[in-house]
Amino acid sequence: MISVVIPTLDEEASLPGTIRSCRDAGDCEVIVADGGSRDGTLEVARRLADRVVAAPRGRAHQMNTGAASARGDVLLFLHADTLLPPGGLSAVLAALRDPRVAGGAFRVALRPSPGAGVYARAMLSLTGRMINLRSAVSRSRTGDQAIFLRAETFRELGGYPGIPLMEDVELSRAMRRTGRTVLLPHRVGTSGRRWEAWGPVRTILRMWRLRLGYLLGMAPERCAEIYRRPPFPFTRQLRRAPRSAGGG
Repeated sequence: MISVVIPTLDEEASLPGTIRSCRDAGDCEVIVADGGSRDGTLEVARRLADRVVAAPRGRAHQMNTGAASARGDVLLFLHADTLLPPGGLSAVLAALRDPRVAGGAFRVALRPSPGAGVYARAMLSLTGRMINLRSAVSRSRTGDQAIFLRAETFRELGGYPGIPLMEDVELSRAMRRTGRTVLLPHRVGTSGRRWEAWGPVRTILRMWRLRLGYLLGMAPERCAEIYRRPPFPFTRQLRRAPRSAGGG
């Protein structure tokens, strides 16, 4: 059985669709690991998930706590604003039948917000393709891609490191030392809200800066500080101007 672990923090609006996508994707156990939500996330989770656990705030801590309560022999870590594709869980099990495979992830498709213009939709589509190409070439899997692996392997690797950012990069590295990591052809639908808020180009540049900085020795805490900075003011202005953005 696959246990799907979903870390949450104030995800009342996104969580129902995410859990429904898990049910539609195949047979699984859904675990919500909450980091102290103050909206209706817990009510939604208790109604729709198989198990709800409380955890210290922080995606790594929450995912480790959720994994510790999982009953499945396969773990899949899914962001609360990401949708699994139909048949996705069967694809995971098929990939893991190969003992040489340590784990893997999905390709992504960035989902535009309702009412997004033509330019925004085109840029999100292009960005998704770039993410998939980067993952295929580098063999690095990130959290937006719904990382999966055997529960036994996860325990042997010590779970996610307790760092505020880049925990997915570290787990992906550890998986590659254990065996092959696969990139499934199926696409998870990841919310494009961050990309729309920051602007696709600026988001790409920011993420590249963080990834390169981390690889060159930047502390995870410093990476997290940069990541959490608000969008550039003129990016918001561009999003309000349909002519500049090319939207309809």
